[in-house]
Amino acid sequence: MQPDADPRPVEVDPSTQAPRGGLRPIVKIGLVFAMLGGALALLMFGSQASDALVYSKLVDEVLKKPGEFHGRELRVEGDLKQGSIHFRESPCEWRFVLGKEGREMPVRFPQCIVPDTFKDGMGLKVTVQGKLTDDGYFLANQVIPRCPSKYEMKDRQRKGEKMPAGDPGARTRLDG
Repeated sequence: MQPDADPRPVEVDPSTQAPRGGLRPIVKIGLVFAMLGGALALLMFGSQASDALVYSKLVDEVLKKPGEFHGRELRVEGDLKQGSIHFRESPCEWRFVLGKEGREMPVRFPQCIVPDTFKDGMGLKVTVQGKLTDDGYFLANQVIPRCPSKYEMKDRQRKGEKMPAGDPGARTRLDG
């Protein structure tokens, strides 16, 4: 028969034990800050979050000093010029003009699809993102129509203005 185990705890010399918990607290804090910094850098330079750092200007501001904006990614807002929307199928490209304070900027958007609300006749404000080219037009990689408020639309309807929703003639083809 084996004797029962001694119920008293065994004392161990701490100097002979391996450190518990692994790394020291200062090293852990340093690693956390390094990971946060890396995540922030990834967001700023490697994703769509960098859009938040893009200049946002009005058409007239950009056209007053275009040299300041050449080659830079920026957002430009202006009023869509009535009758200026044209579409080319092959290769797909939308062309239109944005204006503000008597200045006009031609825009090219080399994609096939634009938002449904992007139509002539609605008095749209449009924000485009892209770059100003040396050839005098804005090469957009994003088009964001800003619809008038529902109150403004109702007021226009009361004045007899026809709302263009679903109007097939609101866009003109460049190649046809």
